[in-house]
Amino acid sequence: MSDPISEISVDDLEPLLQAGVRLVDVREPHEYASGHVPGARSVPLGEVPLRVADCVGDGGTTYLVCHSGARSTSACEHLKSLGHVVVNVTGGTMAWIISGREVVEGNSPT
Repeated sequence: MSDPISEISVDDLEPLLQAGVRLVDVREPHEYASGHVPGARSVPLGEVPLRVADCVGDGGTTYLVCHSGARSTSACEHLKSLGHVVVNVTGGTMAWIISGREVVEGNSPT
């Protein structure tokens, strides 16, 4: 059995985002455009296997988010199987919104 996927709360993620960590939103484009965590890059789950470099960049830790955490867990499992360091955002974008944090609308990260 493989090691469990690392997870982070939105409370712990927020200061890391301010420091410039890589956050990838794996929801569908229309979901992303309707509101996403500021700074999140869009790579829909179905495209993750084809866009690994877009997800992980030059290395380091990649944080993944979706609506509630299920799709981002799948993306984490795939990227981890390739040897990348990944962390799932527990509760996803919904947890971010429920916590009262702002989201960005549209197709760009910020």
